[in-house]
Amino acid sequence: MSGLTHLNEDGEARMVDVSGKEPSDRKAVARAVVRMEPATAAAVAAGDAPKGDVLASARIAGIMAAKRTAELIPLCHPLGLDHVEVDGVIDAEAGTVTLTASATVHGPTGVEMEAMTAVSVAALTVYDMVKGIERGVTIERVELLEKSGGRSGHWTRS
Repeated sequence: MSGLTHLNEDGEARMVDVSGKEPSDRKAVARAVVRMEPATAAAVAAGDAPKGDVLASARIAGIMAAKRTAELIPLCHPLGLDHVEVDGVIDAEAGTVTLTASATVHGPTGVEMEAMTAVSVAALTVYDMVKGIERGVTIERVELLEKSGGRSGHWTRS
């Protein structure tokens, strides 16, 4: 089990000790796709959702979630994030809202989980905002797109 950093020598879950790691600039970008009927996506684009501005609510929810990642994911380190950004693109014809989140920090550990948490909660917020129009909305492809910084360097999804 030597390759699994979140397990101790007895195979028990543990938080990784990052106290000896050199801080560096770190960034992660994640994406989530929310799929719905084209008419629902058109209502989101037009600002006609029953609960108001869907993307504005999703953006704020994602940012708030990124800041609370360590409270939600048991072995994540609490981070003093330097920046979190959540954006959304509506494709009414395809019936999708594509959310992208980026998180940055200067610290000893990465921000992949913060970016992934941000898009996940933003996607759940989109669902909550449109469930009055359509219950069959799905959240698809929550994925890390890119990360940089730290010992493992730069990685991009191919």
